[in-house]
Order: sequence, then structure tokens, then C-alpha cells
Amino acid sequence: MSLGIQYISAAYDRISPFIHKTPLIRSKEIDKLCGCEIIFKADNFQKVGAFKARGACNAIMSMEEERLRRGVITHSSGNHGAALAWAAAMKKTDCIVVMPKNASAVKVDAVNCYGGTVLFCEPTMCAREMMVQDFVSKQCSQFIHPFDDYSVIAGQGTIAVEFASQLDGLLDKILVPVGGGGLISGISVFVKDKGGLASQVIGTEPEKARDAADSFYSGIHVKDYEPKTMADGLRATLGVKNFEIISNNVDDFALASEAQIVEATKLIWSRLKVLVEPSAAVPLAAILNNPNYFRGQRIGIILSGGNIDLDNLPW
Repeated sequence: MSLGIQYISAAYDRISPFIHKTPLIRSKEIDKLCGCEIIFKADNFQKVGAFKARGACNAIMSMEEERLRRGVITHSSGNHGAALAWAAAMKKTDCIVVMPKNASAVKVDAVNCYGGTVLFCEPTMCAREMMVQDFVSKQCSQFIHPFDDYSVIAGQGTIAVEFASQLDGLLDKILVPVGGGGLISGISVFVKDKGGLASQVIGTEPEKARDAADSFYSGIHVKDYEPKTMADGLRATLGVKNFEIISNNVDDFALASEAQIVEATKLIWSRLKVLVEPSAAVPLAAILNNPNYFRGQRIGIILSGGNIDLDNLPW
């Protein structure tokens, strides 16, 4: 399958009755500090508190009723699991979510609250996949991958459709946090398939979870990698379909240290007055890490989620 802008536009038409059209937010103080104009797309205000609602909703709403009746299963560090449980509940089908045992308590609670059933595994991608495969072979549930799935990628790309409709003119760069690569895959397809929005698509990662950047620069898909970052939403390693899309469509990567992620998270909380999780602050942290690369430009940042355990802050 060749994923193009028409699939992303169709996905937006399909899911728009069920999701929020999230706002754009600005801060003159952050602009002054960073030396560039930054426009934040606040998908932390999305259903389930994260952009993942888009991809999960498109996957569920694209499925045939016969397949849906078998129930669905996924693996997730949190936000995709909650999103799939939410979307599955709208279609009245069962949802199983395999989660690493070190997953954030607030994200585990979210899956439960939306009606999903949580199964815990060791905190590695291999452990996640093995548990899912074992369950699918026994129960025949439909597996919906959190990022390595075209229907999910198209759903995540709807954020670019929406962002472009809210802007007056193009961005120089759009900065996207990268875990498994679903979000940046969808956005980059939209941008490069003459969808507008930005001149360049920049992936951003923690320095301690840089498998996508290493894959991008080497041209070799890095699979054997164990991310060690407080940005729990970015601990997944890059998917196969995502690696191919990113290799063809993304322009560059920018990294950030753990200390810069903390600084950026607190800056968004204090200046924008909105709650985001560390994963969502990684693009701003990447600007703090390399301000000259972005100076004087018009930058878009995706605030990917706002689900954080306030009783157990990662720093």
C-alpha cells in the first residue's frame, strides 16, 4: 500500500465527528527565549489527552463489523492503549492492552477507565510483541499496532490536515516527537505529498532514545535498542513501515537531553499554562539544545499529550 494525502484526508473526514479540533497556542516569552516564532498545536487537549485518539479512532472506524466482533488487542506504553480502549468502546467491542510493567500509573488507570483490559509484560518491545502474538493465536483478537499500521498512521496524519487549516501561511519547520514513528509518518506524508503546512519536517527525540535518528542517518533500521528516558511515550522503537516513510519524507532530526526535557516541560507549564507530559516537551527541548538551528524561523510544535502522574513526576 502506498500511503498518500488522499488517505489522510479520508481519515480526517472519517474521524472528525468523534475527535476534538485542538487549538493553536502562542507565547511571546517562549519566542523571545528561543529566538524564533513558535506555534504549538495543542493535541494534549485531544480526546484521551493525546494525539493517539486520532490513529486509534481511524483504525477502529475503518474495520469491518465481523472483524470488530472478535475484539481488538494492542501493546502500548499508555496513550495508544487508552485511545484504542476509548475507540473500541464506541463500537462496543472488547479491547486488550499489553503494557510494560513500568508504565505510568495514570496511563494504566486511563486504559481501565475507558473499558480496556491491561496485561503487563517486561519493558521491552520483544516482550510486548510476544505477549500480543500469544494472545492473538489463542483468542483471534484483531491486532492494531500502535504505530506500524497504515490506518493508524493515516489517523495520526489528520493533525497536519487540521494544523494547516488553522494557519495563515507556511511554517519553516514542524517539529514532531518520535517514538514508534506513527505521528511523524502521517505528518510527513501530508507535508511532502503537496499538503503544505511546512517546508521541513524535523523529528525530535531524547538523546537516550535516539533509535529513529540513528536509523535515519545510517539508513539502517535500528531495532535492537532499549530507550532509557523519562519521556515514556517515546520509549517505543521505530516501526518497519515508519522507518520507510521517515527515510523518504523527513528532513532532519534534533535531539535533547533529559535535563532539557525537564526544562522544556516546566517552561510549557509555566508560560503556556497547559499540562503536557515530557514526551510532548521534547520538540521544545530540541530547540533549547540547538537554538541557532531554529533562530529567526517560524516553527510548529506538536504538543502530543498531557497524561502525567502528578503524584509521581519523572524528575
